[in-house]
Amino acid sequence: MTAQRPLVVSVLACDGALGAFGLGVASEVFGYDHTRFGMPRFDLALVTENPGPVRTDTGLVLVVEHGLERLAVSDVVLVTSWEDLARPCPPAVLDALRAVHARGGQLISHCSGAFVLAAAGLLDGRRATTHWRMAGDMAALFPAVVVDPRVLYVDEGSIITGAGTASGVDALLHWVRREYGPAAANGLAREMVVPPHRDGGQAQYVDAPVARCEDDLLGVVLGWAQQNLAEDISVDHLARRALMSPRSFARRFKATTGTTPHAWLLAQRLAAAETLLADSDAPVEEVARLVGFGTAAGLREQFARRRGISPRAYRQAFRTGLGSGDGSAAVQLDVHRPGAGRVRRDETGVQAGLGQPA
Repeated sequence: MTAQRPLVVSVLACDGALGAFGLGVASEVFGYDHTRFGMPRFDLALVTENPGPVRTDTGLVLVVEHGLERLAVSDVVLVTSWEDLARPCPPAVLDALRAVHARGGQLISHCSGAFVLAAAGLLDGRRATTHWRMAGDMAALFPAVVVDPRVLYVDEGSIITGAGTASGVDALLHWVRREYGPAAANGLAREMVVPPHRDGGQAQYVDAPVARCEDDLLGVVLGWAQQNLAEDISVDHLARRALMSPRSFARRFKATTGTTPHAWLLAQRLAAAETLLADSDAPVEEVARLVGFGTAAGLREQFARRRGISPRAYRQAFRTGLGSGDGSAAVQLDVHRPGAGRVRRDETGVQAGLGQPA
């Protein structure tokens, strides 16, 4: 069989506006061979308008060899940051990003990189996020963008916007999970020594430091819930196990995790359902029972609402070769085309801002 071409991934590098942390995260995900997790090979490189030395936001100087022409053949383009909001983004860069979007490429921003996508007009009429500290500026500069400062990342199909710093890890692991399934995302997360999944709706920051689970009764309760998803778990039930009143438990839960008990439990059940659908032959009805949705109809409703796809379609997309004997996928996908494993949404291109793009 002829080897498939690597997935071409480019990181936009403008002088003084290349996020060193975001570049590091991109290097972890796209710079190594992760084919053992069911992911394709990647061809990762930096791209800039005028190849040569480029300074990162932390002052490190890198030599960038590729010009904007590489974006024309890139499957995935990452925009890590744009620290100087008063500095116009070069028109050629904005045009190149519009062209990537127009042909169906995947765009992923990190932190203030969302300002660049907004300046290209690609976020108008869409939900998007950025670092909470910059959310007000983004809303003021780009009133057509629905800015949500509360979340870790926003998935709008061919455009994903991530919030600050560590949420760049969450956004890219979400993309891996969406494209190549939970086994790939979980394997990569273990390699990176990070949690395999934090739902995009989780708060960017919490009111108090997250307590260490091994020393904290709340952590013990959450561990119990993860092991007993099939149970009829209520906030009252969890509160009793935590030796708290329901109101105190809900308040402490939100302060510690950044989300509500209901939202956390729903995310855990969906993640468990994804793993069972991809890695087992269990009927959809049994998967629904095992993860606590009760009925197949309940699982289908939540899957359609939260994932935009049916459980059966998800299983067909992300089978890990059960019964094939060779670990190959039961349903063949073009893993070199971003979006191969998702239901595409309607795309609308309009204009916007920073630097008055055409």
